[in-house]
Amino acid sequence: MRIGSNPEKFKKELETEIYHRVVIPVYIPHFEDYFKDALEIFKLNIHSLLKTCHEKTRITLFNNNSHSLVKEYLDELYRDNEKIDQVFHSKENLGKINAILSAVKGNLEPLITIADSDVMFKHNWQKEVEKIFINFPKAGLVSPVPNSVSYKYYTANNFFDAVFGSSKLRFQKVVEPSEMQRFEDSLGPEVSLFSEKHLEKYLTLSRKGFRAVMGAGHFVATIRREVFDKGTNSPAFIKIQGGVENKFIDKPNEDLGLLRLSTMSNYAYHLGNVTEDWMFEEFQKISENKPNSFTEYSNTNFLKTSKLKIKIGKAFRKILLSKFLKKKYFKMIGLDDGKNY
Repeated sequence: MRIGSNPEKFKKELETEIYHRVVIPVYIPHFEDYFKDALEIFKLNIHSLLKTCHEKTRITLFNNNSHSLVKEYLDELYRDNEKIDQVFHSKENLGKINAILSAVKGNLEPLITIADSDVMFKHNWQKEVEKIFINFPKAGLVSPVPNSVSYKYYTANNFFDAVFGSSKLRFQKVVEPSEMQRFEDSLGPEVSLFSEKHLEKYLTLSRKGFRAVMGAGHFVATIRREVFDKGTNSPAFIKIQGGVENKFIDKPNEDLGLLRLSTMSNYAYHLGNVTEDWMFEEFQKISENKPNSFTEYSNTNFLKTSKLKIKIGKAFRKILLSKFLKKKYFKMIGLDDGKNY
């Protein structure tokens, strides 16, 4: 039986002062071979985040069937840290995307940062990312790690805005080439991502004097929640590879007419699966900094870009990056030699 009325029924709207959520899926099944240093890497990840995120932030940790000691550590983090307000445990490894979707769908924040558990956050990462959302109202996905080759991928709206809108394309000198090289190194010795030219200049988009790098990766990225709300509602049946992130993140962002950008300087590290001395040295620098302030980001509604404009953007991206025009066009916007860039 039921006696009386639940008082929550009369509260029509949910309200929160928190506007930024960080979601981190964690999968550490054991402590051998590939996962030998995984827990130590994750500790650098979560403690760097706790030291650098502002007070308007909350953190969700999703345990994808990790070792029991990892589960205990996650529960300990939840008990001891106010900013970690959600820890989910799954007895199956649901994969990165399903873990993210599980967390995102049940929260209210307009900005959602997704990050792998091997990311170390630097001081001011959040402030610099949020500044891009403020200065580019149609930004949909922003990374704190610039990548000079990402201008090619899912950037149709960037090109449309540069050709027909209020933004301008221009090559600029890479602010921190050594940090970009460090990112490539973190991917393993078999990966060659950047040429010498990529470490010298990257393609940037500017609006009213504010500049950001074209394109972004998503091992750590901040995304407007509309990308999840208006994207596909189906689950992901592939854990990591096979274009699963394209389907659930990249394509919805582009289909909404939103921009894909990165910060000019590097504000996070990809650590990989092996600890190195430099990681602890950099973490010590983070420890010495004061906590971040928040930007008072206010979520702005945006008009969804028409399918025609998105198609035009894709067409211009294809034309401008074609072998017939790319070299000439890139020289026109500040690259001395656009060949093989």
